[in-house]
Amino acid sequence: MNDPLGGAEQAALFERWFVPRRHVLLAVSGGADSTALLVLAAEWADKRERPKLSVATVDHGLRAEAAEEIETVARIAADFELPHVRLAAPVGRKTKIESTARTLRYEALVAYAREIGADALATAHTLDDQAETVLMRLAAGSGPVGLAAMRQTVERGGVLHLRPFLGVPKARLIASLEQRVMRWSDDAMNADPAFARARLRAGRAALEREGLTHERLATLAFRMARVNAALDAAVDAAASAHVSEKGKGRIVAPAAAALPDEIKLRLLGRVVHEVGGGRVHLERLERLADRIVTEPQGAATLAGARVAWRPGGRIVAQPAPPRRGDGAGGRGGL
Repeated sequence: MNDPLGGAEQAALFERWFVPRRHVLLAVSGGADSTALLVLAAEWADKRERPKLSVATVDHGLRAEAAEEIETVARIAADFELPHVRLAAPVGRKTKIESTARTLRYEALVAYAREIGADALATAHTLDDQAETVLMRLAAGSGPVGLAAMRQTVERGGVLHLRPFLGVPKARLIASLEQRVMRWSDDAMNADPAFARARLRAGRAALEREGLTHERLATLAFRMARVNAALDAAVDAAASAHVSEKGKGRIVAPAAAALPDEIKLRLLGRVVHEVGGGRVHLERLERLADRIVTEPQGAATLAGARVAWRPGGRIVAQPAPPRRGDGAGGRGGL
């Protein structure tokens, strides 16, 4: 069903995600999804005193057409009497454009939200985006955490990031704009096979014939999020029972060895992250866990932490010493 969003459904959606907030910054690129976010949210907010809405468009300086698209967004925002700003976040590097642009985009949006006193940031990620994220995580070899894909809400630097459309198919947002005779911009980069998401979109029909519909992939993400919540609760209990602090480090008691493998792995990952502060890659964490099980004693560095284990099963994690000036990792690094 690709009916437009409207009426009670439109109101219920924004009541759920926007009402508790006092000021929401809408991230609007000018594409169909984000234009729908701007239009539908503005229609709903027009009937309420709060929350206040503001609009921002991030310009990465990658396409000449972006200037005209930003002007279009500004005009639509002005039609609804909403403030709009262009945020410059140029992507200087030529590799990993997608990930670099994403990082810069969120940095710019969160910084501006804080500047204007917005307590929430809303983006227009759809059910289609969620499904594509699941496929990309599968291709990257992600575990349960990665397969939960995007969350409906996440905290970013003191600003709550909302994804109100995460359960809504993109086709319904397009239908909503067509019903209102609204125009939007099509970013040619979204169809460029140089980017992973574009390649996945090109293969959508073949995937759906095999049953890998967007709805089923999004359902998988929802179920994995539910699994992760249960596992996180188990790790919380395990940490309370088996982990103690020692200065800036952590000590994992030998009794933790009796925990189920997944709980032990997540507990180790949590300790490493708390001590080292770096991103803990699953494959490297699994290699470290295997060493701890198979080697009577040893030490290794991972994500800024030095992890040492001795006969008897006690594990000690401490901040890793600085790397040598030549940038070479120490022996035992992972």
